[in-house]
Amino acid sequence: MKLNKLILAAGLFAVALTSCTDLDVTPSSQYTEDPSKNSGVDPMIVVEAKMADVYYHLSGVFGRRYMEAQCLASDEFTALAFDGGYYDGGTYAHQALHNSNATDASLDWYSELTSGITKANTILDDLGSSASDQMKAPARAMRAFFTWILMDSFGDAPILERITTEGETVTRAPRKEVAEWIENELTEIIPSLTEEVSENTYGKPTRWMAEALLAKLYINWAVYTAESVDQYDAATAANPKLDACIEICDDIINSGKFNLGSVDYLHKFSYDNNWQIEDFIYVMPYDAINRQGFQWARPRSFKQLKNLVPNYYGSTDPFTQSFGGNIVVTPECVKRFNLEGDIRNLCILRGDIYNRDPKTLRPTSEPFMYKGQQVHFTETITLAKEDNTIDVGNDDAAIQQGCHSIKWFIIPGDYNNGRNQSNDLPLFRYADILLMKAEALARLGQSGAKDLFNQIRSYAGAPQISAEPSLEEIYEERGREFFDENWRRNDMIRFGHFEDEFFPHYKNFPDANFDKRHRIFPIEQEMLDLNPGWTQNPGY
Repeated sequence: MKLNKLILAAGLFAVALTSCTDLDVTPSSQYTEDPSKNSGVDPMIVVEAKMADVYYHLSGVFGRRYMEAQCLASDEFTALAFDGGYYDGGTYAHQALHNSNATDASLDWYSELTSGITKANTILDDLGSSASDQMKAPARAMRAFFTWILMDSFGDAPILERITTEGETVTRAPRKEVAEWIENELTEIIPSLTEEVSENTYGKPTRWMAEALLAKLYINWAVYTAESVDQYDAATAANPKLDACIEICDDIINSGKFNLGSVDYLHKFSYDNNWQIEDFIYVMPYDAINRQGFQWARPRSFKQLKNLVPNYYGSTDPFTQSFGGNIVVTPECVKRFNLEGDIRNLCILRGDIYNRDPKTLRPTSEPFMYKGQQVHFTETITLAKEDNTIDVGNDDAAIQQGCHSIKWFIIPGDYNNGRNQSNDLPLFRYADILLMKAEALARLGQSGAKDLFNQIRSYAGAPQISAEPSLEEIYEERGREFFDENWRRNDMIRFGHFEDEFFPHYKNFPDANFDKRHRIFPIEQEMLDLNPGWTQNPGY
């Protein structure tokens, strides 16, 4: 178990702000004066105290439901049912088939984003107009980040720059206007955000976090500003922000504050990752005791792993909590991990399974056994019945269908605490900056992408390329580098692959949907009920 001192310190200062999902409810401020006028306390410490709840507001969302929506809608993962077990009303299957429902549990986080924006606005209101730009910048950065998630996932979104009054009608702005608002917010606040990269700024907005978000906005600019979500065409869309994207990436690169190789790839995502990993630009920190909510291993691990010792996590102590084993890697994704010497290949458990060394995170020669037989995860998945439940049955052969991600390595000391993990989740990485710049250069027909691309290949131990990469090569490399990090859906849309066929999203498969309007999710029903002036996204 990892002790995050930052989290513990933040917890001492955390103040409960009213969380509301109805945008017409006015939260009650718990601050009675502008902290910048409080002569007895450093005003920046007071701002930090107020911001703690905002920084970690989405820890629960990122820890499960956001992940389900993003990864299952991509070609990385699908969700299996075991004789009806883990079907859960179809919430996972709906995402995998691009046939989401407004009441799906995997999409119940819209309201969490709006309540996070409300918390940020409450802080800005409490600070008052006399507060410095430096004091206000962190809250504005978080507000822009939350708004970006809304826009990326749901299209049109409310632009909330202040606390709404009771009875006030809140509207959703067109996606293009939201993108432009986020751009203006970020460019205004970047000079006022700290450039410090340390344990003290871990999990908090910095200049580099805001620039990484801006680069992400720019590389997707043609997607976000299309006349409608279904009108974006990757083959013909022009992106006027590519030069700006390169400029922002260069500022991060030239800062000298980040690099790829401080630890090997596997350890970047392990149970003991922390602020010292220099690839991390912005992170959601977790701890199995003090910052709970990260539970990605539960659906990704072998269904019968409980009490099996030794096991493929290399533990001789048992896992006493159950596993789901229902989120498995698609056959199409598994094939992507085929480069000789590539350490990233080890993120997937496939074929005959061997126990890992919990220190090196690499396979040993010891087979992982279940009922006297070595476990063998099959690349192909055979359904018990051809219907939209994606059900494989529930015998010993069924639960070994599909390969499993082991990228987010766990230990019993963490997982046995309510299935929680201590893996910190990177939201923006330096590797992404390199590949976004490479993509922008390639789209502009300029040279330089090869060297950036080869930096990634070099530290991963994968073969170097000898010519400038094509866009398709960059797309495939992003699929390796950012596997199981919630970016694949975003990439698939931008590169024009979201409507591709991948298990079980095949043409003629029951309920598989290829409507381009499903590039965004439906608005959760709770938000429609609370805001009767809103209408559901087209196509749902």
